Amino acid sequence: MAAVHTFHIPVMGTGFTLDTPLKVAHFGIDSSISIVDDDLIEKLRKIYCEKLDLPYLAISEKMHDYRAKRITSYLNMINQQVQKKFQDLKNSTLSTNEELKKYFRLLPENSSLKADFIKLLSRENSLERIKNWLLDNLSLGSVDVNIMTKLDKVNFKKGEKLPVEYNDAHAALRGFAVSELESSVIFSAGMNPRLYSYLEKFEDFFPDEYGKIRKKIILKVSDYRSALIQGKFLAKKGLWVSEYRVESGLNCGGHAFATDGFLLGPILEQFKDNREQMFEELYQIMIDALADKGKSISRDCLAFKVTAQGGVGTKEEHEFLLDHYKLDSVGWGSPFLLVPEVTAVDQTTLHQLCEAEESDLYLSDISPLGVPFNNLRGNTKDAHKMALAEKGRPGSICLKKYLALNKSSKGDNICTASRTYQRDRIRELQAEAISEEERANKFSEIVGKSCLCTGLGASILEINNSDKKKKEGVSICPGPNLAYFSKIMSLIDITDHIYGRQNVLSELERPHVFIKELLLYMDYLKKKLDEAVQLGIERQEKYLRGFMENLTCGIEYYQQLFQKLPERFHNSTRGLMQELDKNLGALLRLREEFSRTINSRGLPENKS
Repeated sequence: MAAVHTFHIPVMGTGFTLDTPLKVAHFGIDSSISIVDDDLIEKLRKIYCEKLDLPYLAISEKMHDYRAKRITSYLNMINQQVQKKFQDLKNSTLSTNEELKKYFRLLPENSSLKADFIKLLSRENSLERIKNWLLDNLSLGSVDVNIMTKLDKVNFKKGEKLPVEYNDAHAALRGFAVSELESSVIFSAGMNPRLYSYLEKFEDFFPDEYGKIRKKIILKVSDYRSALIQGKFLAKKGLWVSEYRVESGLNCGGHAFATDGFLLGPILEQFKDNREQMFEELYQIMIDALADKGKSISRDCLAFKVTAQGGVGTKEEHEFLLDHYKLDSVGWGSPFLLVPEVTAVDQTTLHQLCEAEESDLYLSDISPLGVPFNNLRGNTKDAHKMALAEKGRPGSICLKKYLALNKSSKGDNICTASRTYQRDRIRELQAEAISEEERANKFSEIVGKSCLCTGLGASILEINNSDKKKKEGVSICPGPNLAYFSKIMSLIDITDHIYGRQNVLSELERPHVFIKELLLYMDYLKKKLDEAVQLGIERQEKYLRGFMENLTCGIEYYQQLFQKLPERFHNSTRGLMQELDKNLGALLRLREEFSRTINSRGLPENKS
């Protein structure tokens, strides 16, 4: 059935949306689960089995393929409980079920489903016929799963390297592939050819004899070119990408995969302009590949969605993205962290999020992945981490090893946030012949890495009173947009805000989503320019020139857009244009300064 909402809830951390589908899917709201942390997943399965009086058989690490089995068992439990809640809702009546009332209360005002139901009630007295209508017309939200493709560590057993299918991401994919869910896997963090090729092992990713694809593929992408490359790679294997989920490179939560200066608006414009051509090109590649496998599918069976997420905060922005760029849905992530009814955030962190200002939400270097990570200043995990460092015991005991992507001197996997790595690295640092200031800076870099494996999953365990061990704090990864939301909300509150029925924004002045992203990219560029001066600007010249050129083109695109459609923007067009002019001027000054630096070092100026 068609989606009944125009927003979806993206994955947030490893634990914050781990049980979100249980809370929102029966209302027709799509959400996604991270299936990175099988240890956390197994603990939560046990918790829910006890809560719901379901049979529970533990899956220990001693069992063969335990990681995939844990994920499959959890997803099957979630699916069964979501289906049960949805059936209960459809079999009820408005007079007896508050959840059914809430289902229609949450729908947008222009919902055809809501309009049809109101008409039905006005002319129909038979409860049986109303119930049959509900059975036929209500839609369940999708229970999707998210796999971060970079988290595909090789695993060992008794010192022996296991086959590639037991890599972390491969095992997670297998766990979803053999589950009962009929939904989508979302691949984030870029292309992993080996993992993508593994999809061919599972029939559910291919069309059945009726043309139905039971398990669909969603790619989280940062630009059109990347989307097309990945789409072609999969199409050549007979695999179809049902949705391209465009995420802002910097105006988002979690790890931030910055583009080379490409801004969200121009990226979405490119998708809009090339959407039909992209479909035709990928479809032809796919049907040729399917023919080689003895399979086929009708184009009528294929979904081809383009969605976006990252920093959206008002009804006007939400509707503009949908209407102007012809999107199928818009993701609302970070504001849902203030909705305990939907996400799993402990009380201490929830209070910190409510109080957070713009400066408290920053792009950090704490992730062992080596990718910039959106962080909340003063979170309890960072406080615990620094307290240990001050006591001379930096680093964490590395139990889960999902981010153990470096090699130790012994050749095994090691995480840069682990106690072993940091102890050895600090010992090496003490022997280096450098200034005390440089030594202090390097020391801060080493001990600054945080154990996200435990930090991002701690909150949901604390909420469920399951964390019996000494608490090591909660890491959380909100996007910059959260600074403009400052109170705890209900699901009705945030949904009403999305659809313009109320305003829950704080009194803090909030820039338009496009302007905010531009400001973030300007700050990011300044940091990169400073780093280039320190590390050798000649090595970064081509990249930085391209970055600045792309930003310039993005600003010019917005200037034309705002002038062309002034009625579509809640902020005054004049104010938006002033912001663009201001940043264009700053960008031009940065380019001139960059050229002077190049010339002062006697380097030939690259005009490309």
